[in-house]
Amino acid sequence: MASIRKRKIGKRTYYYLEHSYKADGKINLISRYLGQELPYDARQINALKKDLELEIMRRKWQKELLSIKKNYSKELRKLPKIAKDKSIEAFMVDFIFNSDRIEGSKLSYKDTANLLVHGSTPKNKPVKDIKEAEGYKKAFYDMLRYKGSLTLAKICSWHKMIFENSYPVIAGKIRGHKIMVTGTRVSFPHPENINRYMDEFFRWYKNNKKKYHPVEFAALVHLKFVTIHPFTDGNGRISRLLANFVLYNENCPMSNILFGDRVAYYTALEHSQLYDEDKHFLRYFIRRYVKGNKEYLG
Repeated sequence: MASIRKRKIGKRTYYYLEHSYKADGKINLISRYLGQELPYDARQINALKKDLELEIMRRKWQKELLSIKKNYSKELRKLPKIAKDKSIEAFMVDFIFNSDRIEGSKLSYKDTANLLVHGSTPKNKPVKDIKEAEGYKKAFYDMLRYKGSLTLAKICSWHKMIFENSYPVIAGKIRGHKIMVTGTRVSFPHPENINRYMDEFFRWYKNNKKKYHPVEFAALVHLKFVTIHPFTDGNGRISRLLANFVLYNENCPMSNILFGDRVAYYTALEHSQLYDEDKHFLRYFIRRYVKGNKEYLG
């Protein structure tokens, strides 16, 4: 935990914000100079503490994330196109199965694979789940092909692809009503404020896309978008798609939040949203990302 340290040099007093952490078997210290007087605003000090904690987290992740990106890119260059296509197809099935299951889909992994790879419609399964899986596949591949700037129109087009055959009245449309999500204490923006929040989101996206490591940026894009919750339904699915839009375009392995990990996933999201601290979701997302890409560590 970050703490304030006072140092005296001669007759002068200097204040520092310091945090020690362990990495590679060694204790390291990171320090930020505050000045000869403490900031009076407690919020300012708390903000500085949060920034310092995030900086330490970044230092811990940096080596692993750089290794994953480097080794993945190296392997990707070796693969012939047919092998790349098969790899993406396998990921697509796994990603859509898990992402849809998190949202309550009744399709099994086998159902999803047969439907999306072989065009075989599962029997005795909700039509809604089938149509949304097919739409999600369409949005996923459109996301891979798209090389333009991220815009609201493009995000709405992906949302429309997912829902146009299951819930057409909401497909591709920003919600015009208040929304409540069962099982969470988080409150989402009033519909009158959504456009303002989305404008802020795109400004932030444009100004910060080169500031962060792609994996951290993908996690933040996911968190910020789902916190706005601009759609009636499908906000989680779109947020997870957006994270992969970032990763794919930066030649990083894409992210797959597993259905079996949904409790930890929702808990991390909720903690970041309730306490306005990105670190909770960043820690969750990056730990799972590293765990899921161990083959590229080395």
